Amino acid sequence: MATGLLLSGTLAALLTSVLPAQHQPSGGFEDPPPDKIVIKVATVNGSGCPQGTAAVAVSEDNTAFTVTYSDYLAQAGGGSAPTDFRKNCQLNLLVHVPGGFTYAVASADYRGFAALQPGAKGTQRASYYFQGSPNTEFRTHPFSGPLNDNWQATDTTDWAQLVWAPCGVQRNFNINTELRVSAGTSDPGKVSFMTMDSTDGDISTVYHLAWKECPES
Repeated sequence: MATGLLLSGTLAALLTSVLPAQHQPSGGFEDPPPDKIVIKVATVNGSGCPQGTAAVAVSEDNTAFTVTYSDYLAQAGGGSAPTDFRKNCQLNLLVHVPGGFTYAVASADYRGFAALQPGAKGTQRASYYFQGSPNTEFRTHPFSGPLNDNWQATDTTDWAQLVWAPCGVQRNFNINTELRVSAGTSDPGKVSFMTMDSTDGDISTVYHLAWKECPES
């Protein structure tokens, strides 16, 4: 089954080509490099990513970008507040791509830590869409206690089902992630939690990009 990811050799060929710069819309990038991805965070909103706790970086080969969280935790049970069971983060990204090309998110790797009591439940969920587009992709990953370990979830999309950025226009890309924890049938006096952060270092979420050439106008 196709995963939607291009071969590394093809990516290298695309990304090392000499490509013309495109006119940038007002409020966009200042002199973006013509042969690289440039990603800026337009807005970050949500209880899982308070101001200053989420950062975005692009890989050196321009085939992926990473979002790092430092305060993303959902919990239930014990002395948890009623609103602690759900945390989310909406990233609105302004993405510049090389002229003549478009991109799609082919897969995403999420990592964190879970401490779920027996009978407790946890959920990681993400949705993806371009500004102004009616197409939204959702992926959900359930977890069950007892669990006291690092967790990982991967969203993948077949090539034929990838949602591509529209060619020739600037559309912000939106990623909405969510963590939910339910005490379920666990001991109500004990806390269960899931994080997309870590006490000894931040947890990174990696988004892998696929590329294709835009049709000639």
